[in-house]
Amino acid sequence: MAKIVAKTKTTLSPLPALLVTCQDASGKSNIITISYVGVVNATPPMIYISVRPPRFSYPMIKESGEFVINIPGDDLQKETDHCGITSGRNVDKWELTGLTPAPATKVKAPLIKECHVNLECVTKQIIPLGTHDMFLAEVVAVDADEEYLQPGGKVDIDKIRPFAFCYDAMEYWSLKDCIGPYGFSKGMF
Repeated sequence: MAKIVAKTKTTLSPLPALLVTCQDASGKSNIITISYVGVVNATPPMIYISVRPPRFSYPMIKESGEFVINIPGDDLQKETDHCGITSGRNVDKWELTGLTPAPATKVKAPLIKECHVNLECVTKQIIPLGTHDMFLAEVVAVDADEEYLQPGGKVDIDKIRPFAFCYDAMEYWSLKDCIGPYGFSKGMF
């Protein structure tokens, strides 16, 4: 089958469907759904999120320099979608979704109690890129429900059941099965 040249765009899929919480100086917090996210460094642990400047959460994240990445399971797909299509300017997303804010250990932005893994982040650099600004941040704490961890502290993906967003198709997809451990191609496992 022949390849054709498609329209240039960010076609990378799937992307994680994540809930990011933030808080302003007055204590007002918000939840924003983010899929433009990734790991950029191991030591120190660094991650990025990209946010459009017109978004309601943008000034909260920029001014506070902090945010929390909350990893929803597929049981929170509806809430994740609501937080992505509804603006915090008009609606209290905590009230709308029934999600529960919980205190973080290192940052002022709240965790989402219903998300079993939460990454507390402190912004180190903001890079304007065009439609989005990228917030490079250090992960200063990881909060996890104990029953969602494997021995040794690794997150149990099968219990959390994260899901993905496919931007090009505008669809959510589940992550069904592990298809092999890292290093399986060289017989490491």
